[in-house]
Amino acid sequence: MQTLSEANGDAVQEIEASVAKIAEARAAISEVIYGQEQVIDQTLVTVLAGGHALLVGVPGLAKTLLVHTMGAVLGLDDKRVQFTPDLMPADILGSEVLEESERGSRSFRFLKGPVFCQLLMADEINRASPRTQSALLQAMQEKQVTVAGVRYELPAPFHVLATQNPLEQEGTYPLPEAQLDRFLTQIDVNYPDLEAERRMLLATTGSEEVKVRPAMTAEDLRAAQRLVRRVPVGEKVVNAILELVRSARPEEGASEEVERHVAWGPGPRASQALMLAVRARALMDGRFSPSVEDVKALAAPVLRHRMALNFSARAEGVTVSGVIDRLCRNII
Repeated sequence: MQTLSEANGDAVQEIEASVAKIAEARAAISEVIYGQEQVIDQTLVTVLAGGHALLVGVPGLAKTLLVHTMGAVLGLDDKRVQFTPDLMPADILGSEVLEESERGSRSFRFLKGPVFCQLLMADEINRASPRTQSALLQAMQEKQVTVAGVRYELPAPFHVLATQNPLEQEGTYPLPEAQLDRFLTQIDVNYPDLEAERRMLLATTGSEEVKVRPAMTAEDLRAAQRLVRRVPVGEKVVNAILELVRSARPEEGASEEVERHVAWGPGPRASQALMLAVRARALMDGRFSPSVEDVKALAAPVLRHRMALNFSARAEGVTVSGVIDRLCRNII
Protein backbone atom coordinates (compact mmCIF):
# COMPACT_ATOMS: atom_id res chain seq x y z
CA MET A 1 0.00 0.00 0.00
CA GLN A 2 1.29 3.46 -0.87
CA THR A 3 2.01 5.66 2.14
CA LEU A 4 1.67 9.42 2.38
CA SER A 5 5.44 9.82 2.15
CA GLU A 6 5.29 8.21 -1.31
CA ALA A 7 2.29 10.22 -2.47
CA ASN A 8 2.35 12.15 -5.73
CA GLY A 9 1.06 15.66 -6.33
CA ASP A 10 -2.58 14.63 -6.80
CA ALA A 11 -2.48 12.57 -3.62
CA VAL A 12 -1.02 15.49 -1.68
CA GLN A 13 -3.94 17.65 -2.80
CA GLU A 14 -6.31 14.90 -1.68
CA ILE A 15 -4.62 14.82 1.71
CA GLU A 16 -4.75 18.59 2.12
CA ALA A 17 -8.43 18.63 1.14
CA SER A 18 -9.21 15.91 3.67
CA VAL A 19 -7.30 17.68 6.43
CA ALA A 20 -9.22 20.89 5.67
CA LYS A 21 -12.56 19.05 5.88
CA ILE A 22 -11.59 17.45 9.19
CA ALA A 23 -10.66 20.88 10.56
CA GLU A 24 -13.99 22.26 9.38
CA ALA A 25 -15.83 19.38 11.06
CA ARG A 26 -13.97 19.98 14.31
CA ALA A 27 -14.89 23.68 14.20
CA ALA A 28 -18.55 22.91 13.42
CA ILE A 29 -18.84 20.54 16.37
CA SER A 30 -17.21 23.09 18.69
CA GLU A 31 -19.91 25.63 17.74
CA VAL A 32 -22.47 23.37 19.44
CA ILE A 33 -20.45 21.60 22.14
CA TYR A 34 -18.76 24.05 24.53
CA GLY A 35 -15.72 23.43 26.70
CA GLN A 36 -15.10 19.85 25.60
CA GLU A 37 -12.31 20.30 23.08
CA GLN A 38 -10.35 17.29 24.28
CA VAL A 39 -13.46 15.10 24.18
CA ILE A 40 -14.27 16.31 20.65
CA ASP A 41 -10.72 15.63 19.47
CA GLN A 42 -10.60 12.15 20.99
CA THR A 43 -14.00 11.26 19.54
CA LEU A 44 -12.97 12.48 16.10
CA VAL A 45 -9.73 10.51 16.37
CA THR A 46 -11.74 7.39 17.21
CA VAL A 47 -14.06 7.81 14.23
CA LEU A 48 -11.20 8.65 11.84
CA ALA A 49 -9.44 5.50 13.03
CA GLY A 50 -12.58 3.51 12.16
CA GLY A 51 -13.35 2.54 15.76
CA HIS A 52 -15.99 2.80 18.46
CA ALA A 53 -15.91 4.98 21.58
CA LEU A 54 -17.25 4.65 25.11
CA LEU A 55 -18.12 8.07 26.57
CA VAL A 56 -18.04 8.00 30.37
CA GLY A 57 -19.43 10.93 32.35
CA VAL A 58 -22.16 12.07 34.68
CA PRO A 59 -25.51 13.18 33.19
CA GLY A 60 -25.79 16.63 31.64
CA LEU A 61 -22.35 16.90 30.02
CA ALA A 62 -23.67 16.86 26.42
CA LYS A 63 -22.66 13.29 25.59
CA THR A 64 -25.90 12.63 23.71
CA LEU A 65 -25.73 16.01 22.01
CA LEU A 66 -22.14 15.33 20.96
CA VAL A 67 -23.10 12.11 19.18
CA HIS A 68 -26.10 13.71 17.43
CA THR A 69 -23.97 16.71 16.42
CA MET A 70 -21.21 14.48 15.06
CA GLY A 71 -23.73 12.57 12.96
CA ALA A 72 -25.04 15.78 11.41
CA VAL A 73 -21.60 17.36 10.91
CA LEU A 74 -20.06 14.23 9.38
CA GLY A 75 -23.09 13.52 7.18
CA LEU A 76 -23.84 10.16 8.79
CA ASP A 77 -27.14 8.39 9.27
CA ASP A 78 -27.35 8.36 13.08
CA LYS A 79 -29.78 6.57 15.37
CA ARG A 80 -30.15 6.34 19.12
CA VAL A 81 -31.07 3.44 21.38
CA GLN A 82 -31.86 4.09 25.04
CA PHE A 83 -30.63 1.02 26.87
CA THR A 84 -32.94 -0.19 29.65
CA PRO A 85 -33.16 -3.45 31.63
CA ASP A 86 -36.10 -4.67 29.53
CA LEU A 87 -34.44 -3.98 26.17
CA MET A 88 -34.13 -7.13 24.06
CA PRO A 89 -31.57 -7.99 21.35
CA ALA A 90 -34.30 -7.86 18.70
CA ASP A 91 -34.97 -4.23 19.67
CA ILE A 92 -31.46 -3.44 18.42
CA LEU A 93 -30.86 -5.90 15.59
CA GLY A 94 -34.37 -6.25 14.20
CA SER A 95 -36.63 -9.27 13.86
CA GLU A 96 -38.46 -11.42 11.34
CA VAL A 97 -42.20 -11.01 10.93
CA LEU A 98 -44.61 -13.38 9.24
CA GLU A 99 -46.44 -11.79 6.33
CA GLU A 100 -49.32 -13.14 4.31
CA SER A 101 -49.72 -12.16 0.67
CA GLU A 102 -52.98 -11.51 -1.16
CA ARG A 103 -52.83 -15.05 -2.53
CA GLY A 104 -52.64 -16.47 0.96
CA SER A 105 -49.01 -17.53 0.90
CA ARG A 106 -46.93 -16.77 3.96
CA SER A 107 -43.30 -15.76 4.22
CA PHE A 108 -40.95 -14.18 6.69
CA ARG A 109 -39.64 -10.66 6.18
CA PHE A 110 -36.77 -9.16 8.15
CA LEU A 111 -37.42 -5.75 9.68
CA LYS A 112 -34.10 -4.02 10.29
CA GLY A 113 -33.44 -2.58 13.72
CA PRO A 114 -31.71 0.68 14.64
CA VAL A 115 -28.26 -0.96 14.39
CA PHE A 116 -28.57 -0.57 10.61
CA CYS A 117 -27.16 2.94 10.54
CA GLN A 118 -23.78 4.60 10.23
CA LEU A 119 -23.56 6.12 13.71
CA LEU A 120 -25.33 4.32 16.54
CA MET A 121 -25.65 5.92 19.94
CA ALA A 122 -25.99 3.33 22.68
CA ASP A 123 -27.20 5.55 25.51
CA GLU A 124 -26.42 4.22 29.00
CA ILE A 125 -25.25 0.92 27.55
CA ASN A 126 -24.63 -0.61 30.97
CA ARG A 127 -28.34 -0.42 31.86
CA ALA A 128 -29.20 -3.31 29.51
CA SER A 129 -28.75 -6.98 30.37
CA PRO A 130 -25.60 -8.84 29.21
CA ARG A 131 -27.72 -10.68 26.65
CA THR A 132 -28.71 -7.40 25.03
CA GLN A 133 -25.22 -5.91 25.34
CA SER A 134 -23.84 -8.93 23.49
CA ALA A 135 -26.09 -8.12 20.52
CA LEU A 136 -23.60 -5.40 19.62
CA LEU A 137 -20.50 -7.60 19.77
CA GLN A 138 -20.70 -8.99 16.25
CA ALA A 139 -21.79 -5.63 14.87
CA MET A 140 -18.85 -3.80 16.43
CA GLN A 141 -16.23 -6.35 15.45
CA GLU A 142 -17.40 -7.68 12.08
CA LYS A 143 -19.68 -4.85 10.86
CA GLN A 144 -22.47 -7.37 10.31
CA VAL A 145 -25.22 -9.08 12.30
CA THR A 146 -26.74 -12.56 12.18
CA VAL A 147 -30.47 -13.01 12.64
CA ALA A 148 -32.16 -16.41 12.25
CA GLY A 149 -28.98 -17.80 10.69
CA VAL A 150 -28.78 -15.11 8.00
CA ARG A 151 -25.99 -12.54 7.93
CA TYR A 152 -26.74 -8.92 7.12
CA GLU A 153 -24.03 -6.38 6.29
CA LEU A 154 -24.18 -3.06 8.12
CA PRO A 155 -23.83 0.28 6.31
CA ALA A 156 -20.33 1.68 5.90
CA PRO A 157 -18.92 3.44 7.77
CA PHE A 158 -20.36 2.00 10.99
CA HIS A 159 -19.52 3.36 14.43
CA VAL A 160 -20.92 2.84 17.92
CA LEU A 161 -20.65 5.71 20.39
CA ALA A 162 -21.88 4.42 23.75
CA THR A 163 -22.42 6.41 26.94
CA GLN A 164 -22.08 5.32 30.54
CA ASN A 165 -22.69 7.02 33.89
CA PRO A 166 -19.75 6.28 36.23
CA LEU A 167 -21.65 7.14 39.43
CA GLU A 168 -25.07 5.50 39.46
CA GLN A 169 -24.42 1.75 39.37
CA GLU A 170 -27.66 0.47 40.90
CA GLY A 171 -29.55 -1.66 38.40
CA THR A 172 -26.67 -1.72 35.91
CA TYR A 173 -24.70 -4.54 34.29
CA PRO A 174 -20.97 -3.83 33.94
CA LEU A 175 -19.72 -4.39 30.41
CA PRO A 176 -17.71 -7.62 30.04
CA GLU A 177 -14.02 -7.26 29.23
CA ALA A 178 -14.51 -8.76 25.76
CA GLN A 179 -16.94 -6.01 24.83
CA LEU A 180 -14.88 -3.25 26.42
CA ASP A 181 -11.97 -4.37 24.26
CA ARG A 182 -14.07 -3.68 21.14
CA PHE A 183 -14.15 0.01 21.99
CA LEU A 184 -11.11 1.67 20.48
CA THR A 185 -11.18 4.37 23.18
CA GLN A 186 -12.79 5.17 26.49
CA ILE A 187 -13.30 8.92 26.65
CA ASP A 188 -13.86 10.48 30.06
CA VAL A 189 -16.19 13.49 29.85
CA ASN A 190 -15.54 15.98 32.65
CA TYR A 191 -17.19 19.25 33.69
CA PRO A 192 -16.50 22.30 31.47
CA ASP A 193 -14.46 25.19 32.81
CA LEU A 194 -16.06 28.43 34.02
CA GLU A 195 -15.84 30.39 30.76
CA ALA A 196 -17.13 27.49 28.67
CA GLU A 197 -20.08 27.00 31.03
CA ARG A 198 -20.81 30.75 30.94
CA ARG A 199 -20.84 30.65 27.13
CA MET A 200 -23.04 27.56 27.17
CA LEU A 201 -25.48 29.20 29.61
CA LEU A 202 -25.93 32.26 27.45
CA ALA A 203 -26.14 30.38 24.15
CA THR A 204 -28.63 27.69 25.17
CA THR A 205 -31.17 29.71 27.17
CA GLY A 206 -31.88 32.41 24.60
CA SER A 207 -34.49 32.60 21.87
CA GLU A 208 -32.14 31.50 19.09
CA GLU A 209 -31.23 27.85 18.72
CA VAL A 210 -27.71 26.92 17.64
CA LYS A 211 -27.94 25.03 14.35
CA VAL A 212 -25.59 22.28 13.30
CA ARG A 213 -23.89 22.85 9.97
CA PRO A 214 -22.70 19.88 7.90
CA ALA A 215 -18.99 19.84 7.10
CA MET A 216 -18.40 16.39 5.59
CA THR A 217 -20.20 13.54 3.91
CA ALA A 218 -20.02 9.82 4.67
CA GLU A 219 -17.81 9.36 1.62
CA ASP A 220 -15.49 12.14 2.82
CA LEU A 221 -15.16 10.32 6.11
CA ARG A 222 -14.42 7.00 4.42
CA ALA A 223 -11.75 8.69 2.29
CA ALA A 224 -10.17 10.16 5.44
CA GLN A 225 -10.24 6.74 7.11
CA ARG A 226 -8.40 5.26 4.14
CA LEU A 227 -5.81 8.04 4.41
CA VAL A 228 -5.29 7.27 8.09
CA ARG A 229 -4.13 3.75 7.25
CA ARG A 230 -1.61 5.17 4.78
CA VAL A 231 0.08 7.47 7.30
CA PRO A 232 3.66 6.22 7.81
CA VAL A 233 4.74 5.40 11.35
CA GLY A 234 8.40 5.66 12.30
CA GLU A 235 10.26 2.88 14.08
CA LYS A 236 10.59 5.06 17.19
CA VAL A 237 6.81 5.43 17.46
CA VAL A 238 6.24 1.70 16.84
CA ASN A 239 8.70 0.86 19.60
CA ALA A 240 7.03 3.37 21.94
CA ILE A 241 3.63 1.75 21.36
CA LEU A 242 4.97 -1.75 21.97
CA GLU A 243 6.95 -0.68 25.02
CA LEU A 244 3.97 1.11 26.57
CA VAL A 245 1.43 -1.66 25.99
CA ARG A 246 3.73 -4.49 27.03
CA SER A 247 4.90 -2.62 30.14
CA ALA A 248 1.28 -2.50 31.33
CA ARG A 249 1.12 -6.31 31.54
CA PRO A 250 2.15 -7.85 34.87
CA GLU A 251 3.19 -11.06 33.07
CA GLU A 252 5.80 -9.29 30.93
CA GLY A 253 8.33 -8.62 33.67
CA ALA A 254 6.99 -5.12 34.10
CA SER A 255 7.78 -2.56 36.79
CA GLU A 256 7.23 -3.29 40.45
CA GLU A 257 4.13 -1.05 40.49
CA VAL A 258 2.50 -2.94 37.62
CA GLU A 259 3.25 -6.30 39.19
CA ARG A 260 1.82 -5.14 42.53
CA HIS A 261 -1.26 -3.29 41.35
CA VAL A 262 -2.36 -4.51 37.89
CA ALA A 263 -4.56 -7.63 37.79
CA TRP A 264 -4.48 -7.92 34.00
CA GLY A 265 -3.15 -5.72 31.25
CA PRO A 266 -3.98 -4.77 27.66
CA GLY A 267 -3.80 -7.31 24.85
CA PRO A 268 -2.55 -6.96 21.26
CA ARG A 269 -5.76 -5.18 20.23
CA ALA A 270 -4.57 -2.25 22.38
CA SER A 271 -1.42 -1.94 20.27
CA GLN A 272 -3.49 -1.99 17.09
CA ALA A 273 -5.88 0.63 18.48
CA LEU A 274 -3.03 2.88 19.57
CA MET A 275 -1.34 2.59 16.17
CA LEU A 276 -4.50 3.67 14.35
CA ALA A 277 -5.28 6.39 16.88
CA VAL A 278 -1.87 8.10 16.65
CA ARG A 279 -2.13 8.04 12.85
CA ALA A 280 -5.58 9.65 13.00
CA ARG A 281 -4.38 12.31 15.46
CA ALA A 282 -1.46 13.20 13.23
CA LEU A 283 -3.69 13.53 10.17
CA MET A 284 -6.24 15.59 12.10
CA ASP A 285 -3.47 18.01 13.06
CA GLY A 286 -2.23 18.20 9.46
CA ARG A 287 0.93 16.16 10.08
CA PHE A 288 2.07 13.35 7.79
CA SER A 289 3.54 11.20 10.55
CA PRO A 290 2.75 10.65 14.26
CA SER A 291 5.20 11.27 17.08
CA VAL A 292 5.86 9.77 20.49
CA GLU A 293 3.86 12.66 21.96
CA ASP A 294 0.80 11.32 20.13
CA VAL A 295 1.35 7.98 21.83
CA LYS A 296 1.48 9.63 25.26
CA ALA A 297 -1.58 11.81 24.53
CA LEU A 298 -3.73 8.84 23.51
CA ALA A 299 -2.39 6.27 25.98
CA ALA A 300 -5.09 6.90 28.58
CA PRO A 301 -8.19 6.71 26.33
CA VAL A 302 -6.84 3.62 24.55
CA LEU A 303 -5.60 1.70 27.61
CA ARG A 304 -7.77 2.68 30.59
CA HIS A 305 -10.62 0.26 29.75
CA ARG A 306 -8.22 -2.55 28.81
CA MET A 307 -6.60 -2.78 32.26
CA ALA A 308 -7.85 -3.75 35.70
CA LEU A 309 -6.39 -3.10 39.12
CA ASN A 310 -6.34 -5.67 41.91
CA PHE A 311 -7.93 -5.23 45.32
CA SER A 312 -4.69 -4.08 46.91
CA ALA A 313 -4.36 -1.22 44.42
CA ARG A 314 -7.93 -0.06 44.97
CA ALA A 315 -7.44 -0.18 48.73
CA GLU A 316 -4.37 2.05 48.39
CA GLY A 317 -6.21 4.55 46.20
CA VAL A 318 -4.27 3.73 43.05
CA THR A 319 -6.07 4.55 39.78
CA VAL A 320 -5.68 3.17 36.27
CA SER A 321 -5.05 6.66 34.91
CA GLY A 322 -2.29 7.19 37.45
CA VAL A 323 -0.59 3.94 36.46
CA ILE A 324 -0.78 4.88 32.77
CA ASP A 325 0.64 8.35 33.43
CA ARG A 326 3.62 6.85 35.24
CA LEU A 327 4.19 4.34 32.43
CA CYS A 328 4.16 7.17 29.88
CA ARG A 329 6.94 8.96 31.74
CA ASN A 330 9.23 6.03 30.99
CA ILE A 331 8.58 6.34 27.23
CA ILE A 332 11.32 8.38 25.55
